[in-house]
Amino acid sequence: MSKFKKESGREDPAISTASLPDIVFMLLFFFMVTTVMKETDLNVEIEPVSATEIDKVEDRSEVCYIYIGPPSDKDKYGPEPRIQLNDDFADVTEVRPFIERFRADQPEYKWPKLATSLRVDKSTKMGVVSDVKQELRKSQQLKLIYAAVEGSIE
Repeated sequence: MSKFKKESGREDPAISTASLPDIVFMLLFFFMVTTVMKETDLNVEIEPVSATEIDKVEDRSEVCYIYIGPPSDKDKYGPEPRIQLNDDFADVTEVRPFIERFRADQPEYKWPKLATSLRVDKSTKMGVVSDVKQELRKSQQLKLIYAAVEGSIE
């Protein structure tokens, strides 16, 4: 028969850190893939209106954003409200082609769900907003979202 001995003074082995870089790079890759970057730089100043009933947009990929407000650089563009589509200022006549390009980039089954979000500064006159809404009607974009912040109506 064999004789079993207990070794005294034996320490636990050190934990191997050889796989640590693999784990770090895997986490880095995961966050790079799942992070959504900001798509548009605002060139207009928008102080949103207040509303008491607010719902959040569930699928932002189905929403096209139009910004209306005074330009950030008033020395260059003046104080009058401007329309911003993506990163550029636009005229009212450019809204319809913008919506049609947005619709063309989406799959056909999403077309009935597509919406347009108007982010309008609260000091903007309704005339500009009405002109944009007329162009949206001409392009058959009838689902409209007004962006607002929660609060009491002033």
